[in-house]
Amino acid sequence: MRLKLKQTLAALAITAFSSGAFAAEHIVEMKNAGADGAMVFEPGFVKAEPGDTVKFVLVGQAHNSATVATPEGASGWQGGINEEITVTLDEEGVYVYKCTPHAALNMAGVIQVGEATNYDSAKAAVAELTAGAATNKDRLEKYFANVEQ
Repeated sequence: MRLKLKQTLAALAITAFSSGAFAAEHIVEMKNAGADGAMVFEPGFVKAEPGDTVKFVLVGQAHNSATVATPEGASGWQGGINEEITVTLDEEGVYVYKCTPHAALNMAGVIQVGEATNYDSAKAAVAELTAGAATNKDRLEKYFANVEQ
């Protein structure tokens, strides 16, 4: 009887783990002003695991979240202006995103999910966004520096 109970508990634990029962939700605020200056996502860097979700919460007005770079096989997202959006991150790699109306102010962020499988292409996306920014030139590169290879 004890063995059967242990086997059942082990099967339940495996099922719970594989079904995303342990997935985390990360909150990223879209702000007009924050610790890193004007027009910012806080936090600007998130370390997540496959299956985790990221909820972009509107704190200031006229913001959105839209992907610029994703790992191979991953779905991107395009939130509407003034829209809170929740995304599930199923693929390992680096996701780079921006606020479309404030891209020139380098309002952008980085999410690493598991291994940085697309490190080079994500780094190129960061460089392109930074080159097109009028202000906050070092912000996105600072966030990307947190990515672990």
